[in-house]
Amino acid sequence: MKNELSKMMCLDLYLSSLSKKEYKNIEPHLEKTEELNMPLVSWDIFAQSYLKEIKEGKKKGDVKKLAHFAGKYNWRINIAKILMEQDYEALVLTDVSQKIIWVNKGFSEMTGYSANFAVNRSPSFLSGPETSAEGRKRIAEKLSTGKPFKEVIVNYKKNQDKYNCELNIIPLYGSEIMHYLALERQVG
Repeated sequence: MKNELSKMMCLDLYLSSLSKKEYKNIEPHLEKTEELNMPLVSWDIFAQSYLKEIKEGKKKGDVKKLAHFAGKYNWRINIAKILMEQDYEALVLTDVSQKIIWVNKGFSEMTGYSANFAVNRSPSFLSGPETSAEGRKRIAEKLSTGKPFKEVIVNYKKNQDKYNCELNIIPLYGSEIMHYLALERQVG
């Protein structure tokens, strides 16, 4: 029994590491068994795989929405590549005057502010007593260079909890800079 349990756990680990396409390729070769009593460890592995799928699904939704904007504004950038390669919790799209045009659901989850509240505002509404004036000045200077950059700044959630926010800001070009995309996540 112990040996069978070890085999099942190894199989669980292997199967959880596969992409959907890889799993579909090997599924016909898997032995069909009657219902098994799975050890608790299997559920831990399943949960990790499931959470990974949820995260990828959210990213695909973000890619789809930003692809719409890319088509509308003729951005010359591969949005899908950027989002799939970067780690982020929230996305904030602004115009050149730093007015928010769109935020993803992750923004609301991270900050507590709804998309309706954020749109047409400057991201500075997230600032508070411990937000560094020097940090805000560095961000403004880096925006003027027209190059992607990273910065960490103290922001505040709707409930006034402060957090360190890593900003990965990418200028989006048509014939000139038209928008900025901020990939944001809590750090430290």
